Amino acid sequence: MADEKHINIDVEKASAADSGASSPQSAALAALPSDSPAVFKQGWAKRLLTWGIESRGIVPVSASERTDTKFFKIFFVWFSINFNILSFSTGGLGPVAFGLGLRDTSLTILFFNLIACLLPAYMNTWGPKTGMRQMVHSRYSFGYFGIMLPVLLNLISLCGFNILNCILGGQALSAVTDNQMSWTVGIVIIVIISLILCFMGYTVLLWFERIAWFPTLLAFLVALGLGGKNLFNGQPVEPATAVTILSFGAVIAGFVITFAGMASDFTMYFKPDVSRTKIFWYAYIGYLLPIVTLEVFGAAAAIAAPTIPSWNDGYGTEGNVGGLLNAMLSPVGRFGKFLTVMLSLSVASNIAATLYSICFNFQILIPPLSRVPRYVFSVVGSAIALPIAIVGAHRFYEALTNFLSLIGYWASAYCGILIVEHHYFRRNDFSTYDQRDWDVPGRLPWGAAALGAGILSFALIIPCMNQIWFVGPIGAVTGDIGFEVAFPLAAVLYIPLRKMELRYQRIPERDE
Repeated sequence: MADEKHINIDVEKASAADSGASSPQSAALAALPSDSPAVFKQGWAKRLLTWGIESRGIVPVSASERTDTKFFKIFFVWFSINFNILSFSTGGLGPVAFGLGLRDTSLTILFFNLIACLLPAYMNTWGPKTGMRQMVHSRYSFGYFGIMLPVLLNLISLCGFNILNCILGGQALSAVTDNQMSWTVGIVIIVIISLILCFMGYTVLLWFERIAWFPTLLAFLVALGLGGKNLFNGQPVEPATAVTILSFGAVIAGFVITFAGMASDFTMYFKPDVSRTKIFWYAYIGYLLPIVTLEVFGAAAAIAAPTIPSWNDGYGTEGNVGGLLNAMLSPVGRFGKFLTVMLSLSVASNIAATLYSICFNFQILIPPLSRVPRYVFSVVGSAIALPIAIVGAHRFYEALTNFLSLIGYWASAYCGILIVEHHYFRRNDFSTYDQRDWDVPGRLPWGAAALGAGILSFALIIPCMNQIWFVGPIGAVTGDIGFEVAFPLAAVLYIPLRKMELRYQRIPERDE
């Protein structure tokens, strides 16, 4: 059945080529599974494809279709995704939630990001070699059905990021109108803009990411120029301890490690012969540069806010980051309000890209949905984020701290499992990932080893946690070392479990 599907896809592509129909519309139709409902291949759906909307969901991209040579685009993707007010607000957690001074906050941000950015940057290098979405590739470790648990966790993580970004964007738009426009209206505007970008797909999205950072950079430079004289190295009430440093570090790591779950979604169209080193450094710097810069700036602004009446009024008791930035830019009048609008729209880069990956996660979580075009799920993802963002808008910092501290654990374990599978069991050989097996359960691992390693690792991760909502016995002494434990522990556990799985699972030979 699955083999027939692949044959049918290939036949459609061959037919399009033979007839001379090499238009984007023909290619988009060919990217749909052959058993997609007819409603998505004719009428209004077919007209959508003439606008350049990407239809491809989780069907892998063949080597002949991987033709993109503008590899630098991946730098701008991750740079724009992270160069926004969410990174700015995350840095503020150091002084606001953990009571750290600027020096300790900045050093924690720098060193934890230097390490944490390595994992998602490395995952970016797999896309050109396999032509697969990140979670499709993960089936070759977790199996056809086993991957559903990591996908569910990834969906929660990605939706959580979108909710936080919606809140921040809505806050900032409301602040421009001196709160005459409610946060709710602002959130709706941000969601609509992001939905349009995601709906169009890969080409439009990557074009937008290449230019979206510039107005944001201008706004932050003006804010720094106007408010720089008010920033200072505020001293904490109590000296920093290992417990607070490591607990804040877990939040910082959780912010970036989770990008590993969507990394190759944006590199799968690149030519397979691209240097993996080149892709790695484009992605690594794309993560590190904006995150570290804006998190440190956000920490400095949060420390200074209580000492400046206008900043403190804008920031308020609810941690209104948009209000704080609007106050910082207020000395330049209407131009400052314009820049605040630009900052509010900066979250669209993150939301649209995250929403793009959410589409594929829905299709992997519920395999029959792979017959539905990708763009449909951009609407579903927006519908999920919108009401939750509206409800949670007034508890932003509490939600941000709890969310970021939790998501890093599973993502760290997930990366450990995938890397061991690739380097230890597959000997760094991408040819062992046969594209024809991507949706054939019997040709994929059972997934028991990967799930077992991930679940068992939490037996030690949980005691190592130290967060506002839970403190484990080890974490109480050392600080939060959950994500540091998750990666090596899951990797080590995976080796014997995978060997056992390989011993008992018999994968039938493929009929060529």
